[in-house]
Amino acid sequence: MDQSHIRNFCIIAHIDHGKSTLADRLLETTGTVEKRKMKEQILDTMDLEQERGITIKLQPARMAYKEYQLNLIDTPGHVDFTYEVSRSLAAVEGAILLVDATQGVQAQTIANLYLAIDQGLEIIPVLNKTDLPNADVERRAEELMKLIGCSREEILAVSAKTGAGIVAILDAITDRVPPPKGDANGTPRALIFDSKYDDYRGVIAYVRVVDGAISKNERIAFMATDANGEALEVGYLKPGLEPTPSIATGEIGYIVTGLKDISHVRVGDTIALPKRIKETKALPGYKTVQPMVYAGIFPKEGSEYNKLRDAMDKVRLNDAALSFDPEQNAALGFGFRCGLLGMLHLEIVQERLMREHGIDIIITTPSVAYEVTRTDGSKEVVTSPLDYPDPSLIQETREPWVTVDIVTPSEYFGSVMSIVTDRRGIFLTTEWLDPSRAILHYEMPLSSVIIDFYDKLKSVTQGYASLNYEFLDYRPGKVVRLDVLVAEDRVSSLSVLLHESEAQIRGREIVETLKETLDRQQFVIKIQAAIGAKIIASERLSAYRKDVTAGLYGGDVTRKRKVLEKQKKGKAKMMSMGKGKVDIPADAFIKVLKRRS
Repeated sequence: MDQSHIRNFCIIAHIDHGKSTLADRLLETTGTVEKRKMKEQILDTMDLEQERGITIKLQPARMAYKEYQLNLIDTPGHVDFTYEVSRSLAAVEGAILLVDATQGVQAQTIANLYLAIDQGLEIIPVLNKTDLPNADVERRAEELMKLIGCSREEILAVSAKTGAGIVAILDAITDRVPPPKGDANGTPRALIFDSKYDDYRGVIAYVRVVDGAISKNERIAFMATDANGEALEVGYLKPGLEPTPSIATGEIGYIVTGLKDISHVRVGDTIALPKRIKETKALPGYKTVQPMVYAGIFPKEGSEYNKLRDAMDKVRLNDAALSFDPEQNAALGFGFRCGLLGMLHLEIVQERLMREHGIDIIITTPSVAYEVTRTDGSKEVVTSPLDYPDPSLIQETREPWVTVDIVTPSEYFGSVMSIVTDRRGIFLTTEWLDPSRAILHYEMPLSSVIIDFYDKLKSVTQGYASLNYEFLDYRPGKVVRLDVLVAEDRVSSLSVLLHESEAQIRGREIVETLKETLDRQQFVIKIQAAIGAKIIASERLSAYRKDVTAGLYGGDVTRKRKVLEKQKKGKAKMMSMGKGKVDIPADAFIKVLKRRS
């Protein structure tokens, strides 16, 4: 198709502002999906997305409207999936900025808007949910005008649920979004913005063709990995796979590569033709994603390590924000140290491994990455408590800090400031959206944000606040390793790195959780939290008391005392000989983790 008739766009918004519902109405209005096949959130194809009511994966779909070809990419809204949004934006020329008319501009609205502006996209502001009785269209329009600098006439008011105003959006896309500007006669180049694995056909790459065209059965090359393959099938998504003889300049589609080695296909890579590889310049691709949180993932059954490795490879294929390296743990065996974007991301990876690949896993306590400078001047990045050097060898430890934007009604300012201060936050500025709502800007340690801060924020603001954060820099901090000892044995998988000021509270939480979780033994179990040789929290789990005096009757009471004393010495001997070792059940690791999440 002539490029002048192609429009590539995506929908960006805060979570739960109606992106997927709007995508449904666009597909329905353009007749892309038959009414009898239509269902809610049709682009949310994962079971997890349907159950949770959130978009986790970007999803492309092609529509025909008048004489135009419209290529839509639906994107997630949660802060943990911002990387999915950034990849979508690199494949399009325009973005619909969707705002809930009842809630107004939220933290992720602003974050995603800035991502779109950085890519130089045409922004179409849209107010959704205007059919609801508490929708305040004019007030929310004022917020958008202040945020974007647009005129009132540019802002569209729609209801994705009822379908009101959908045609106006389609007209705005054809009128305002610029067409692609690729070279139709140039050297073929395509950007991989997503991919998935098919057991029968290998890796399927989702691509945006930038120049030239790629045809079925044509030999293709992957520039970053030096791999070669064949386009066994090409086509577009409607939203199912629709084969076509070729995909041309400016179009968004898919290529079935037939490659079984997942490592050959990378998100952000350039697909070219082997015969013209020397004259092909690689596309810029994507910024390497920076993990925010690290956690160990181990199979519950040690024999499933290889199965877990294959599953992790397949999950990473269409979750480019996931990174992992092999790790060995004395208690849990072989597993992986994983880098993720947040706690929700970790939760989703766990669910996908269990549902899609049938693997039960154990997750160790999450940690952020710390920069450590040793006394000999050498530097290293520590992501696991087990790798943290002895304090006598450390000159300085630097912890990651983030900029935090909190959108909240003014009546909750005091509560928000209180929980931020408790987590070592530094106040910067207040930016007013309207007389009753503002954005509070802070700097905070990342470790204080990723665990339970979002839940606490929602709690103190009755659900009205929203949050966005971005990595800022590393700063010196008093970081310590908190070790957990059970029956005087260190449980390495429960060790955690944290700021000195938080150690006492966290140590108390862990020992109390373990006391509730562990099974009682024939001897007293000491459960301790320690920093180095200093015990900062302790609990005792009392022993089972076997009634060794049951066979005694009558006689002197000293006989019973002798038997009980003998039992006591036996328990002490059991401990001293190392026979008092306690096995930590798998659910204990999960309960300790949940205590913080």
